[in-house]
Amino acid sequence: LLSLCYTEEAAVIVSGLKDTDVFVGESATFTCELSHPGVKNVQWWLDGSPLHNNFVTEISEQDGMVHTLTLNDVACHDSGTVTFRAGSLISSAKLLVKGISFLE
Repeated sequence: LLSLCYTEEAAVIVSGLKDTDVFVGESATFTCELSHPGVKNVQWWLDGSPLHNNFVTEISEQDGMVHTLTLNDVACHDSGTVTFRAGSLISSAKLLVKGISFLE
């Protein structure tokens, strides 16, 4: 008989963050899927700084398992390492923001 009462330790990352390249002014989206909901202490970071939900940074979750971070209107200085933490689970990926070069 399978128990539906999971412990936090049983959660694993099903699908981790992926490196993302975008141009200045675009949006960058990172998604991390966990094996089940209910993991506590979910936090997103960019280069070691915690991110919070605001008009530039959109943090959402679906069914408690699919966690999404969208950075809107990115600038060159947003390039860095995005990290997702949920309890003891960690997934990281690189964000590269490219400048727009105008062709002559």
